[in-house]
Amino acid sequence: MKTNKDLTEFASKRYGQNFLKNHSYIQKIIQAMPNDNLPIVEIGPGLGDLTKELVRARNVTAFEVDKRLCEHLNLEFEESINSGKLKLKCGDAIEHWEQKGLLDEPYHLVANLPYYIATNLILKALHDPNCQSILTMVQKEVALKFSAQPKERDFSALSVLADSVGDAKLCFEVEPEAFVPPPKVTSAVLSIRKHKFLDDKTFEEFLKAAFTQPRKKLSKNLSMRYSKDTIAEAFTALDLQDNIRPHEATTNTYHQLYIALKQKDIINERKSRKQLSGK
Repeated sequence: MKTNKDLTEFASKRYGQNFLKNHSYIQKIIQAMPNDNLPIVEIGPGLGDLTKELVRARNVTAFEVDKRLCEHLNLEFEESINSGKLKLKCGDAIEHWEQKGLLDEPYHLVANLPYYIATNLILKALHDPNCQSILTMVQKEVALKFSAQPKERDFSALSVLADSVGDAKLCFEVEPEAFVPPPKVTSAVLSIRKHKFLDDKTFEEFLKAAFTQPRKKLSKNLSMRYSKDTIAEAFTALDLQDNIRPHEATTNTYHQLYIALKQKDIINERKSRKQLSGK
């Protein structure tokens, strides 16, 4: 049996590893999984504590970037690997995702993500049409940014993106002492049940502009991307107050505003071209 000292030595700062060792939280993650028979993709299985519970319930494909841990997992899960319950992929999950996707069939993503890549991986999952849901341990602040509701302080572009494709919620918090070694932040399990997937990069760029300075006026942020006339016309058409802040608009409002600004932009551009050609 590995001691805390052994686990600490296993953890790599390079990969931002913190191993969840509190079994009650592992069980809570299992209980929060969707109730169906779809396969599971696990990113960063670490020492395999969560993996042990996952393979009891589903077929699992696990991606582990750390070669030392891959050696450990190959020994620890030899029986599950031989039976086909577990497929262990040793390598970078992001590279695999970009080259061929994580899985070529519908799946659920369950992971204890390294915090430095958590946001990027969640966004990739939101874009992946095969990913049906995301259940992941992340830094609490990241979970809040994805799950916050309009008018809440943490409501962000990430909140809008998550709400655009499904239902996001912070399931529960996890204190640092539940990990070895303990992180310096509070963690939380984030759940996103998807109904569709992200497929409009321009909308994401629009949101990035809208939340450039979250405490400034939304119209001020958008003026970096659109003309003042275009913004004013779109706000009037949607009956939006000029002093509305980014966190005060709903997801539906952002979609309507995006469409309105795009249409107004096209109309105003055509007007400008006609005026120039008439000179």
